[in-house]
Formats: sequence, C-alpha cells, structure tokens
Amino acid sequence: MKSLYKTLLVVAGLLPTSAMAQLEVVTQTLDNPDNEPAPVHPVPHARQLKWQETEFYAFFHYGMNTYTGREWGNGDEAESQFAPTAAPNPRQWLEAAKAAGMKGGIAVVKHHDGFCLWPTATTEHNILKAGNDFGKQTNIPRDFAQAAKDLDMKYGFYISPWDRNSYHYGTDKYVKDVFLRQCAELAEYGSDQFEMWFDGANGGSGYYGGRNTTVNVDRSTYYDVPNLRDTVHKVCPDCVLWGVGGEARWIGNEAGWAGETNWSTENRDYAGEGNGMYGTEGGWFWLPGESDAKATNQGWFWHNGESPLTPERLFQMYLETVGRNATLILNIPPDKSGSLPTASVNALKNMGNLLTSRLGTDLAQDAHIEVNEVRAAGERRNYQAENMTDGDKNTYWATNDGVTSATITLTWDEPKTLRYVELMEYIAKGQRVKSWKIETSADGTNFTQRATSIQTTTVGYKRIVPLNGSTSNSYGTGFQAKALRITIEDSRACPLISKLAVY
Repeated sequence: MKSLYKTLLVVAGLLPTSAMAQLEVVTQTLDNPDNEPAPVHPVPHARQLKWQETEFYAFFHYGMNTYTGREWGNGDEAESQFAPTAAPNPRQWLEAAKAAGMKGGIAVVKHHDGFCLWPTATTEHNILKAGNDFGKQTNIPRDFAQAAKDLDMKYGFYISPWDRNSYHYGTDKYVKDVFLRQCAELAEYGSDQFEMWFDGANGGSGYYGGRNTTVNVDRSTYYDVPNLRDTVHKVCPDCVLWGVGGEARWIGNEAGWAGETNWSTENRDYAGEGNGMYGTEGGWFWLPGESDAKATNQGWFWHNGESPLTPERLFQMYLETVGRNATLILNIPPDKSGSLPTASVNALKNMGNLLTSRLGTDLAQDAHIEVNEVRAAGERRNYQAENMTDGDKNTYWATNDGVTSATITLTWDEPKTLRYVELMEYIAKGQRVKSWKIETSADGTNFTQRATSIQTTTVGYKRIVPLNGSTSNSYGTGFQAKALRITIEDSRACPLISKLAVY
C-alpha cells in the first residue's frame, strides 16, 4: 500500500518522478495459491513414506543357528560350526521373494549369538573363522546388497543389539566399540538401504566372553539411539531404523495380522507394545507398523522337517497386514546349503500368482467416478475425483475444509464381478479417515452394504477390504454390480484419497 500511495502522488503531481526510483515494488502473493489442505500432524518423514511404499518384503534368517538347530544361540558356539554345504546364494533368496510380489528383503547378518556374517573388525566371532571355505568366503551383506541392486529390489540388514558372545555386553564399551561400529560397517554396504532391523531383546543369560552370567539393560537408553540414528542416516539417509531405532513399530504379534483399526500414529511407550496392532489416534509420533511373520511352520531359522505355509494362508496374511495399513516382512529361512528349499520357492511363486490374479486388474479404471464434494482448485493443483484413478500417487481427491464426510460412486455400463475394494490416503499430510462404508448395487439404483463383519474405520497408507467380509475365504464368487458407493462417514479433517481400486 505504501508503494501504491507514492505512485498516486506522482501521478497527481505531488511528488517528482525521480522519487519513484527510490521506491520498492511490493508484490503480493497468496499464502496458499494451490489451496492445499493443511497437514494433520504428526506426518511421516520422507524416508518413512518410501519405507511404507515397500509394502511387502522378505526376511531371511540365516546364520549360526542354521547349523546348530537353535533359535537363540548362547554365544559360546565355535565359529567352525558355521559350515555351509555350498556357497550361500542371496540372489536365489531375492529372486524367490520377487516372484512372490515382494519389493525387497532384509537379511539377518548377526543374531543374538553374536556371530557376524561379514568380516567385521569388531569381533573375531565371524565368518573368517568358519568351518570350511564356503563359510570363510561368505559375506552376506556384500552379496545380498549386490543381488538386490541387480534385481532392482530394496534391501537392508538385521543386526541384533543383544550380543550373547561379547565380553563387553552391558558396558558402554560394547555400545561404542562393538554395536555402533557394526552398524556403521553395515551402512557402508550401500547408501540406498531402506531399513535396518533391531530386535527388541534387552539381555538375559549368555556366554558373554566366558563370563557366563545374566546381563539385562534398559534398551530405551543403553543403545544410544540418537547417536545410532545419526551414524546410519549420515550414510543411508533413506534407511528407517526399526524397533530399537524408533522409526517404525512392531505390529505386536508374529502371526501376520494387524488391527482392522490401525493408526500410523503412536506413542513410543505404546502400552508395552501391546497396542502395536492398532496404533493410537492422535499419537505423538508417526510410528507405522510392520508385521513380521513366518512363511514356514517351524522357527525363524531353518529346521529339519519344516514345510512352507500354503499360498492361500500367505495371501490371507497379506490382506491382514498390507491391506490394513501395515507392512509385511515375511520370513523364509535358507537351509544348510545357504539357499531356500524348493518347497519354499514354489510356495512363494504361487502366492505371487494369487496376488496377480486377484489384485492385478483394477476395474475402477473402466468406471465412471463421481463425488458429492470437491475441493476448490488452486493455481497448479486440482482435487477432482479422477485423481483417485489416475495412477499418480502424488494426486488426490479432497473435500473443502471442514467437510469430513462425503460419498464416492463408481458406475459401469455393464455389471462387473466385484470382490475387493482398495483405498489409499495421501498420508504425506497425515492420516485422517475414521469411519467409512462400502455398498454395491446390481441395478445402479438400489444399494446393499458389504463387508459388514469388518471394521471399516481407518484407511491410512493402504486398506484392502474383501466385500464378502472374510479374509480367510476372501475370493469367493464375488458380487455382480453396476455401481459401488463408498461413504466416508467421519474424518479427522477433510479426507484426502489418492487411490481407489476395485478388483
């Protein structure tokens, strides 16, 4: 206004034109030219967004326990017991995971027994003293990272903070000179790692370099987590530190399911991990859930006589984890040869076939889409209904501020057989939806509610709902429909939906 006032004075002849040379031009800009919705805090860090997009990935428990038959080694195992009958083959592991529809994998490179599957400078309890040449030439972090890069897959490593072999466990020296250095060594195997996995075990009985005692620690303070994050993130900026690292949470069970209501927001003291399946609406941290589950019928490590779960059971796990706003890390253990058993490879391939056949053809792409409310467009962004079916994760449909309920309707010219509905929120601006419902119509006019036995509450990053209400027998015969309607009944703020798919 000041510049405009002086300009008027010049025009009126009350100021010389030379005065204009001293004036500053003031340009007015709108605070929110694109009319973007305000975020609902907390919101995810960029690395957490990339992590969530991985969705489904493998866990490979392999190490000293593979050869001793244990699940938790005591730490006093002779290094010579690690003696693979062939060269371990991480590429074969990841090829099988990719056939299952997984986007990456995490290799166990140090379990609680402290034996390291790479030539570490922090302890002699490693592959350099293995029982044969196959073992001595093993370097799982090196070979696993290279295989993942070759296959265009994401990768990371599990390293146990608890070390039943180390004499120094329970002292500051262990954290500074062993644990943090091991994490730094692993970070050097690839700056593009997506996750580093830290088990929550906080001590107990063990060998401890001959002390043969019991050591317990407070894991919330002992492992120097702030320094741990800095150490890893300096080298691997997109690496989420799971568990002890405090950037993603344990879903709360090892059975392959998350709660139908599942918030990505949580407090780091979430009821002793007992609330992990559900999260907490309005939690202080963005702490999304990861479900770790076994694809075989025995332990995390390979054991004689084990067999894989059926592809149908694995598909059910997928619906109950990835389909409920969690990620699924599915464990497939290599055997003593350092490769996955043929039965496990076949089960994974057949599971991948189920994912492709059941969730591979999006019928929403052929539908006409309408909504009863659309947010006003900005200069460079609109919020139209078609954003939900355009295949672009960065566009979304939204309502205007203050509007927390709305309807979305898909219609087809000819009846379609419908079995599943998938919704995704634009979680970069926070998780919002609290309640919604699904209806179908055979004639395009009269609607019947579906999935009534399922809690259609939260959506989050991804929600997949079987219309028949069953995750254990989800495929069924389906429902013939010319229309499908989704009603968002309540939301923490204006809902933002980036994807709507129907299968």
